[in-house]
Amino acid sequence: MQKFALKCFGVGDGFPCIDRNHAAFLYRLGKTSILIDCGEPMDSSYKASGLPYDLIDSIFLSHLHSDHAGGFFMLMQGFWLEGRKKSLPVYLPAYGVKPVRDMLRAALLFESLLPFRLQLLPLRTTRPVLVDKVKVTGFPTSHLERLKARFRKSHPRDFTSYCFLIESGNRRVGHSSDLGKPEDLEPLLREPLDLLVCELAHFPPKDIFSYLKGRPIKHVAFVHLGRNLWQNLAATRRLAASMLPELPHTFARDYDEISF
Repeated sequence: MQKFALKCFGVGDGFPCIDRNHAAFLYRLGKTSILIDCGEPMDSSYKASGLPYDLIDSIFLSHLHSDHAGGFFMLMQGFWLEGRKKSLPVYLPAYGVKPVRDMLRAALLFESLLPFRLQLLPLRTTRPVLVDKVKVTGFPTSHLERLKARFRKSHPRDFTSYCFLIESGNRRVGHSSDLGKPEDLEPLLREPLDLLVCELAHFPPKDIFSYLKGRPIKHVAFVHLGRNLWQNLAATRRLAASMLPELPHTFARDYDEISF
């Protein structure tokens, strides 16, 4: 039987964490594996997992906040030193392609040094990406809107951040990455989901619990809990249980594996 599972390599929020890694989620969808986000310390976590270095077929970076992309460069060094051979397409917001390429070169990870072909490719809003037979579609969120309002004049650039819909056969998974408001999830919820991986750091939990109530979702994994919610996890669990009594849900920890 083919494996359909999520391994949570990091469920922490953006604050420094002593008990959680930063955002990194490995989806295994039959014969295809994709990594969404690559917070630190993904390199050491991946090594400890014992998984083969040619397993990951593609990486998707939702945005370039360090808690979502800060482990990427060391993971690429690990792939080099461990002898990865398979080509690796990496999809990220268009504004990040050149800076990330420049940083790889600054870190002496030259294209000609790597024993595998590394492709940095721009995400296109609502345009599906095919990874083997898996379809991944990025939808913009409002996560960076406040930064955009504050800094767009002094730092003119794109401020797009993405959530993702993952489709493999008859399975549908929604991955929130970082949101600005619960309504950012709407494109992912137009049809029933087998699994929703949903952050819980950027708005009161009652807002997202209320938004998800009655939705056709088989299971919700809450991740990326804000520090205060994580430190009061028992109270957060009680609130979720009272507001979502009929929606199966978990509060994921680092290295949890969730089948769907």
